[in-house]
Amino acid sequence: MKNSAAVLCGTAVVLAGTLTAAPAEAGTPTSANAVQTAKVTWKKCGTDDYPTLECGSVKVPLDYAKPQGRKITLALSRVPHTAKRFQGPLLVNPGGPGSSGLTLAGFVASGLPKAAAAQYDVIGFDPRGVGKSQPALDCEPGYFNPVRPASVPSTPALEKANLERAKSFAAACGRKYSDVLPYVNTISAVKDMDSIRKSLGAKKINYFGYSYGTYLGQIYAKFFPNRVRRLVLDSITNPDKVWYDGNIEQDYGFDARHKAFMAWIAKYDSTYKLGTDPAVVEAKWYTMQAELAKNPAGGKVGAAELVNLFINGGYYNGYWPYLAPVFAAYVNDHNPAPLVKAFDTWGATDASGDNGFSVYSAVQCQDVSWPRDWKQWEKDNWAVYKKAPFSTWANAWYNAPCAFWPTKTLKPVNVANSKLPPVLLFQATNDAATPYQGGVTVHRLLKHSSLVVEQGGGNHSITLSGNACLDKYLATYLTDGTVPRGHGTADAICQKNPDPKPLSTATSAMRTEQPATAPGGSPLRGMSGFRG
Repeated sequence: MKNSAAVLCGTAVVLAGTLTAAPAEAGTPTSANAVQTAKVTWKKCGTDDYPTLECGSVKVPLDYAKPQGRKITLALSRVPHTAKRFQGPLLVNPGGPGSSGLTLAGFVASGLPKAAAAQYDVIGFDPRGVGKSQPALDCEPGYFNPVRPASVPSTPALEKANLERAKSFAAACGRKYSDVLPYVNTISAVKDMDSIRKSLGAKKINYFGYSYGTYLGQIYAKFFPNRVRRLVLDSITNPDKVWYDGNIEQDYGFDARHKAFMAWIAKYDSTYKLGTDPAVVEAKWYTMQAELAKNPAGGKVGAAELVNLFINGGYYNGYWPYLAPVFAAYVNDHNPAPLVKAFDTWGATDASGDNGFSVYSAVQCQDVSWPRDWKQWEKDNWAVYKKAPFSTWANAWYNAPCAFWPTKTLKPVNVANSKLPPVLLFQATNDAATPYQGGVTVHRLLKHSSLVVEQGGGNHSITLSGNACLDKYLATYLTDGTVPRGHGTADAICQKNPDPKPLSTATSAMRTEQPATAPGGSPLRGMSGFRG
């Protein structure tokens, strides 16, 4: 699964085990200090949504142990400050790993109060291997083309088919990018961030990361604590669970969010006519999945693609009013057309999705060790599936290339840190992609941090998405560095916004405009699989 800011489609991952220092071969912070970077040249590249956006690039070493060796290019974006008071660059990252961050600069700059945003150069970037950065990875184009084998390996043939896909993808990455793949990981990415800092002429950076971007922030702060001015982490990756155990933890979370969605549909039975009992509604959903496994809708939406589409509702409840009519049309009217249209809009993987998954795999599979014995995966995932069936096997296959990854793996980093200025953390209690314990753990590990909790919230990437209470804490911190200080686990608590209501039009099943939502997941929308 992937870790990422606002979410429509995707998932997050994490790993467990004893934390140790990064291995020597991963390099040290000083290896990045030896790198010389040229000043960024900015050019206008504004869009209708973000007209003030500017674009640039910076060259960095592929291997920081060889700073004078081969260079790669990182694509950057900027919304420049306009206020007299300038507080420096604010680097932003949407998560993934593998998500492009270029438009996130525009989202954050426009989402913050004008007075706060005007004091920063908001800097987006495509991490190494991603999007417009070069080289951009695409290990096996069309990997997620439908119809894929059903996720639940109910027969030996299905398990074999999915295993062969995972092995093929890992092997393709190794063949195609043997010279690049060993350097696509989180540690290299944080060294890139410090190269970006130098290219901007800044002594310190401010950083705002969603989902996996919170892990990127944790590692940057560990390697370069004296370069951190302000640090905001929203929907927090648990560093104790990167990445295998974190994915399993997600499975329980997404199953719970799916059940919450089914209960919401039952509440509005007068609209959807799928039943007033959440268990009955959920049973109808699994019946639909079984039917699609035998007869994919439109020749493209099978059992695996259905999870791919409905996982959006696990990340963000703004999808519920759009997905429920699709479900109802299929069950009540025997009409698969809305399902196909919804999948084309929110569930299909395009070229950027292939790129995103390639980088996701490269980073996650190399950051830490994964079980190499498939029997361990079988044992663990069948055990989880019995309690949380919704996305367990879909998530397992999304990450399965890591069981066969061709590069050496690094060791997890101990992110405990007492050298930072006040840090601001945001976490929803019912977030599935990055479960609540991650926020609690990082609050404990970062000595001067402050944790703001969205009580009862189940969405992923929660700031700048309509909760005024959360956004007030964010704006205050970015304006003057003030954080709330409490005496319990949380330093401040905000109540979640109300759940959405059904769409009002009778043709709602055919509506596929984008639901209003936050950024954390927005770069992931339309992606196949699980991200953070």
